[in-house]
Amino acid sequence: MVKGSGIHRVRRKLADGTYRHHHYAWRGGPKFWDNASDVKLNSAEYFAAFTAVAMTPKVGDYMTPDLVSDYLASADFKAKKERTQSDYRRWATRFAEEFTNDPARIFEDPRSRGEVNAWREGWAHSPKQYDYAGTVVTVILNWARDAGKVREHHCDRLRKIYTSDRAEILWTPADIETFNRTAPLWVRRILSAALETGLRPGDLIELNRGQIETTPGGRRLTVRTNKRGRIASIPVTPGLADLIDSTPRGQLLILVNSKGRPLTEERASKAVMEWRRKANLSDDLRLYDARGTAATRLLRAGLTLGQIASHMGWSLDHASKVIEKYAAVSPDESDAVLRLLTRSK
Repeated sequence: MVKGSGIHRVRRKLADGTYRHHHYAWRGGPKFWDNASDVKLNSAEYFAAFTAVAMTPKVGDYMTPDLVSDYLASADFKAKKERTQSDYRRWATRFAEEFTNDPARIFEDPRSRGEVNAWREGWAHSPKQYDYAGTVVTVILNWARDAGKVREHHCDRLRKIYTSDRAEILWTPADIETFNRTAPLWVRRILSAALETGLRPGDLIELNRGQIETTPGGRRLTVRTNKRGRIASIPVTPGLADLIDSTPRGQLLILVNSKGRPLTEERASKAVMEWRRKANLSDDLRLYDARGTAATRLLRAGLTLGQIASHMGWSLDHASKVIEKYAAVSPDESDAVLRLLTRSK
């Protein structure tokens, strides 16, 4: 039988000579049971009553907002990228506000998992936000457990509801042509770089002349990616060569904003979205979706399916599916691409 830790038991003699047993959550704490109650000693209801009052904050308790503040000041948090810090801080603040009157030890109670999920329901309309809220809570509580702030917690592997298969969302030649007729040059260059390299926005904004190497057959870009820290060797295709060679000589970065200044990941993505809307293209199209087009171009440049999958961080099956889809929507490339894909498989 599990016993409540720290329960303070008091026996008092009544006027009729019988004894009344009182159980308190801790010495000086709230009473949760006595033997005049209909609740049986050591029953499930008994321990539920104990747990309910045991979670009541004590003077000097380490509260959830304290826990969140300590996490945001930790080396673990500071080691994250600036964009991740911004996102985590927003959700950590929401978490602290929701549980502002609760001590951090409530997360040692299995029922806290239900409380966290009930809070996440506020974003059930947006599966990505629902999932992200759970991710940040889990990260904070994992840190708290490792730092000795809580003994344990019950919010590991919270259920996720967002699923995405963007293999069928591709920039077609018609989309690219329409976009390029509308967008200013600096924004066109962002999309062009994404289409030619397949790099994520965070890597695109850091492209620079120092990453260009001469090879026996031409040139290549050698990039250490931000997400996985791996080295990506990207052949300089004719389109990428045009982009590099048209960069002003005194400009180190390949991509800059309208004033010639460095871009942020967010600004690059939003610029493409803004001009995509002005071009009346599908709302589904994002800068990130240029990766599918790039995979097809890398196949035509001579990379095998395995090399492309490794370069993109995809499975072989996903890489194959993306390329086949692109071939289907791009008549100009279909026959050649499908022949290369079959050979690569």
